Order: sequence, then structure tokens, then C-alpha cells
Amino acid sequence: MEFLQELHGQLLDRQREGNVDSSYTAKLLASGVLKIAQKVGEEGVEVALAGVAQDDNALLGECADLLYHLNVLLINRDLSWRDVEAVLKHRLVPKS
Repeated sequence: MEFLQELHGQLLDRQREGNVDSSYTAKLLASGVLKIAQKVGEEGVEVALAGVAQDDNALLGECADLLYHLNVLLINRDLSWRDVEAVLKHRLVPKS
């Protein structure tokens, strides 16, 4: 999670800079949550397809794309990987 949090910070910087002409991240964030969610959906499908029909390098590339777009979605919703991590940790608590 450490690198994803570092990436999150870099993407927040791009959002603050707001240079939609030179930053894909700033442009995507400016386009709104519907466009961002669409990109997450597209990347999710590409991950699934790569998982069954492509080599490991292709799968890893698609996973990286998905994580990037998830990061942008989290930023749009003012959430972070720490929030995701908290949910995962909560789910791992042993049931009594």
C-alpha cells in the first residue's frame, strides 16, 4: 500500500495544479465522476480479459491501469488507500 499512497499524493498534486492541457490526471478529474467511473469499468474489463487471454506482462499492465484509475476515483470522492485498507482490515477481523 505504501507505493499506492505515494502515487495518491502525486495525483493529488496534479489535481491541485489543475493543468488540464498537460496532465491526463487533471483532465480526468475535471471531467467528473461519471467519466472516471467509466474508465474504472473499462479497465476492470480489460483486467479480466487479460487474466484469461493474455500473458503475465499484459495482465500486470492492465492491473496497473486499473489501480491508477481507482486512485483517481478515490481522489474524486475525497477518499484514500488508507480508507480502503481500513475496510480490508475490518473484513479480516476473526468472526466470533
